[in-house]
Amino acid sequence: MTEEQKKAVAVFRFGVIADFVNGVHLDYGERERFLAEKSARKWVIPYSGRSWIGRSTMQRWVTLYEASGGRLESLYPSDRSDAGKSRSLDEETVLSLRRVREELPKATARVLVEEMKSRHLIHDGLPLSCVYRVLHSHGLMTRDASPPEDRRKFEAEMPNDIWQSDVLHGPTVEVDGRKRKSYLIAFIDDHSRLIPYGAFYLSESIGSFLTALEQAFLTRGLPRKLYVDNGAAFRSKHLEHILASLGIALVHSRPYKPQGRGKIERFFRTVREEVTNRFVGGTLEDINGVFSCWLRTKYHTRNHGTTGETPFARFTSNMACMRTAPENLKDHFRKMEKRRIANDRTLTLNGRLYEGPIALIGKRVDVLYHVHEPERIEIVFQDRTYGFHQPVNPHVNCRVRRTKNNQAELNPVEQNAVIGIDARYQGGRLFSKSVQP
Repeated sequence: MTEEQKKAVAVFRFGVIADFVNGVHLDYGERERFLAEKSARKWVIPYSGRSWIGRSTMQRWVTLYEASGGRLESLYPSDRSDAGKSRSLDEETVLSLRRVREELPKATARVLVEEMKSRHLIHDGLPLSCVYRVLHSHGLMTRDASPPEDRRKFEAEMPNDIWQSDVLHGPTVEVDGRKRKSYLIAFIDDHSRLIPYGAFYLSESIGSFLTALEQAFLTRGLPRKLYVDNGAAFRSKHLEHILASLGIALVHSRPYKPQGRGKIERFFRTVREEVTNRFVGGTLEDINGVFSCWLRTKYHTRNHGTTGETPFARFTSNMACMRTAPENLKDHFRKMEKRRIANDRTLTLNGRLYEGPIALIGKRVDVLYHVHEPERIEIVFQDRTYGFHQPVNPHVNCRVRRTKNNQAELNPVEQNAVIGIDARYQGGRLFSKSVQP
């Protein structure tokens, strides 16, 4: 190497070890963190085909620099007469190996040797250690594993800043004489490790998840972010709409990267060890009773290994900025569908026929409803509500006559008979005429 090349290498090496020799004292943990980060990353090393620096190499550079009293020359590369050459392979063999490697970039060293023998480029086998050395020295060695990622431990600053959620496959339970698998749907507060809500269900579908989510909001208030994986339930448009309407950000972890949800995964491991593996009951009510008791009397009241506090004490120590669930929380969980009101004032939703306002005939409206309460829907048009409506009863409609103002009026003679048919439609209120445009 020329003097300028050696100087460039020395400057590069100093840049690598600057964090260790700049006069700032590093405790053992900080020093180890820097070594791990630097040995894991990929470098552009001057005049070298390598891109990785081992921790022992960095420590040797630090020792040389400090022993010289801080002289840059101590980091100059040493001269070797055979630098860049294999001391056990002749130059022609090295060139042949490089050509084969370029043709087969993903082949193993053993396959490369067999390929060279089949082409009569070598007569006998080559030591694999020599093959690896040549490939490394010319930058032709691919790493078997992807380089380590920059994963950093994090913790939310305040309670209800971030909730993590996931589903744990639970024990088999008996339902109506049949064996069914149970699923634990749980939420964990990132700051305190408190469980806002958790329960076992017979399904991990979006319906079960939303039921658990609503109970969590009612119990512990609203988080600012909900961190989940990429399961089908967590990709639901309905879930996105619910959270957005409540001012909650939905964050998905990257596919096949569960490390970011480590807190909920660690909680599930504790549940397996202390609850599900010891469960001796038989029904869904049994497992939920055991889990609820364990959560209340043990998990929430013992010091957490990381925070040093009980989850309940840490969660309740700073509640000034918490958002409580709104009074109309249930309305936020309604589904919304687009429907057009037909000329006979009807619209169809999930196989049911409903009657809408006269003023909206021919209009495309928003229909809000609860999945578990299909008999009651709300019709909204241009951000204005037109009240709640119920399914049409055609037998009652056949007894309705219209006034001059096109208002519905039940025939007084047949009113009692109608009430006898279905007491739900007293006073003609079936037709939702209380809301007029």
